[in-house]
Amino acid sequence: MTTLRRLAFFALLLPLVGALAVRTTEEADAEDERVRLLHSDQLLRNHTTRGAQKLVGNVRFLHDGVLMYCDTAFYYEAQDKFDAFGHVRMVQGDTLELTGDVLYYDGRTMLARVRHNVVLTHNESVLYTDSLDYDRLYELGYFFEGGRLVDKDNVLTSDWGQYSPQTRKSVFNYNVRLVNPRFTLVSDTLHYDTRTSWAHIVGPSNIDNGANHIYSELGYYDTQTEQSYLLNRSIVSNQGRALTGDSLYWENAEGWGEAFGNAVYIDEVNKNELYGHYCYYHDSTAYAFATDSAIAVDYSQQDTLYMHGDTLKLLTFDLDTDTMYRHMRAYHRVRMYRHDMQGVCDSLIYSTKDSVITMYRDPIVWNGPQQLLGEEIRIYMNDSTIDSTWVINQTLSVERVDSVHYNQVAGNLMRSFFDDGELQLTVVTGNVYVIYHPFDDDSLMIGMNYTETTQLNLYMEERKLSKIWMPAATGTLYPLMLIPPERRFLENFAWFDYIRPKSRHDIFNWIPKQAGTELKIKRRREAPLQKLENIKQPTTSPSDGTIQNP
Repeated sequence: MTTLRRLAFFALLLPLVGALAVRTTEEADAEDERVRLLHSDQLLRNHTTRGAQKLVGNVRFLHDGVLMYCDTAFYYEAQDKFDAFGHVRMVQGDTLELTGDVLYYDGRTMLARVRHNVVLTHNESVLYTDSLDYDRLYELGYFFEGGRLVDKDNVLTSDWGQYSPQTRKSVFNYNVRLVNPRFTLVSDTLHYDTRTSWAHIVGPSNIDNGANHIYSELGYYDTQTEQSYLLNRSIVSNQGRALTGDSLYWENAEGWGEAFGNAVYIDEVNKNELYGHYCYYHDSTAYAFATDSAIAVDYSQQDTLYMHGDTLKLLTFDLDTDTMYRHMRAYHRVRMYRHDMQGVCDSLIYSTKDSVITMYRDPIVWNGPQQLLGEEIRIYMNDSTIDSTWVINQTLSVERVDSVHYNQVAGNLMRSFFDDGELQLTVVTGNVYVIYHPFDDDSLMIGMNYTETTQLNLYMEERKLSKIWMPAATGTLYPLMLIPPERRFLENFAWFDYIRPKSRHDIFNWIPKQAGTELKIKRRREAPLQKLENIKQPTTSPSDGTIQNP
């Protein structure tokens, strides 16, 4: 054959070779997309099964990289599907294995339906169920007749659920229960990530861990560290104490948590509550902290006390002992309201050890028509009522008689004693000054009595002055029309009714004192200290030898 003829022959052959190569590739691709029978001990034609081939013994199929094993199968080659029975097993790579008694597999839809004694194993996670549909196209398996997922220390059960090997995330619905040696989670709907061991709460859920209980409808719970990020007014409670907020962070291992937005801490044991837009609580120390529009409510006594401050704290001492006591501390711009008592100050401590409220820095207390103020005020409680009050340094008691006249008592120390909430006796000592307006039998004001003494005892009956006792005193009774203007008020007189909280809703309304009415700062004198270097030595006159002081 000449060279020209050879070239012409190869020119005609090349298109045929190319077409054959394309056809071979397409056939190979088509072959990969179809279910392939790899092995069977026996192959029988079953005419009653619409052209199915019956395969018996060590049956193996391959489809899209997945090997499938069984004892017996009916293979519908034309429809690209088969029904497998006995010791069914699907293997995908070295991470996924699915076993059961029966498998219905469709190669076109890539849907595997496994029934009876189904076990899906993926990495460290194992899913047990009786019926599972596994969609290979979306890599998603779902059960609908009850299932159990075992992952590390967690065992999750539910009526319905799904698991994705690709994302390693699962969804559980209806009668969901997550059991861990340290806690139990019961929910209506739960998402779970086997990679992180995080449970995503998306329905009403309860988590019990010994004495701790969590209720949440939306949030995240780390099943390994027991850290919680909770939303939608979730609640963390422990033996009568509860913390609630728009969002919550709870560290169960350490026993502390934070609440953000409309936070509420409730202690039903000690009958008090804290409110604020931020609240912190530590369970092992029974310590609570609230700020940002903070309110403390104490209903341990007959009348409820409402208190507001920039910062509120609850501290517990000698926890879990017979001598346990608590402190409620309020800092800056404190206002409190109770039906029988109101008060304002800069800072305050309420101790349950001796049932005393101590107020600092410009404190004022109102009890009925009486106003008390001084450098420090102590209010001693007895059960549900006021037992006594102590006003220390720059003390002033004011009782409004009418719009013009005020009864006034000032001194260094003022102690008032109550019986069933009613004032019975007031004892004032140290530089006592008194302005008092007596009345006659017809309830007409006689005048004004101005008195200076060292001690004063005021006895009350039915909220009226019944007797006055004092040692030697100097004073003057001024007729009503002849009262000197300079004697109408004591030097430290001030009437702060405009500051007084009118109701429990008024405790947020901070009103500062008018300029010039604040308590004067009194300097405490220091004891004189002699120092050798400050003592000048006497000198001797050079002329006569006498001693002179320089």
